[in-house]
Amino acid sequence: MATETRQRQADRSRETRRKLMEATVDCLVELGWSGTTTTVVAERAGVSRGAQLHHFRTRGELVAAAVEHLGAESVQHLRDRAREAGSTTVAVVGLIADFYASDLFTAALELWVAARTDPDLRTVVVPLETRLGRETHRLAVELLDADEGEPGVREAVQITLDLVRGLALANQLTDDRRRRERIVRHWARMLETALGRAR
Repeated sequence: MATETRQRQADRSRETRRKLMEATVDCLVELGWSGTTTTVVAERAGVSRGAQLHHFRTRGELVAAAVEHLGAESVQHLRDRAREAGSTTVAVVGLIADFYASDLFTAALELWVAARTDPDLRTVVVPLETRLGRETHRLAVELLDADEGEPGVREAVQITLDLVRGLALANQLTDDRRRRERIVRHWARMLETALGRAR
């Protein structure tokens, strides 16, 4: 009986955290950093302020956990989509570009901009950005089937990630999808050469 009670409490606790993290990302995308207060997040998640404080003591902790959670989910989603879309270079670069044009990037961008002038937030955001950056790089290498032991390949993968981040920035104010698709196709041809696959 006690074990079942503890299990139900653990399930409720996980569900509360999940609701808070999803509400946080929604708020970051819709309201920006300044509008993403812990009170607004708790209301949107449908949990009490006390429950929110039990899980996350500060707004910085809450937001960083939310972005990291969504990042992990998004990376898995990207893996799943890559299996469906095929492994051509243009398909993989397109998927990575779409990944960066998602709400995850918008939420993370809000966090990065705020962290630039908030030292407390920066201590939370820098390690988070490093982990997400490493994971995304590893995933890109895997999806592109790239051999980083070959000269220039590691740099080509990193250029790909930097390029799609830049394209995602351009997409923040207007729908830049058509231009992004053209650039992705062009870059994929250049990347084929860098990966040693040019015909």
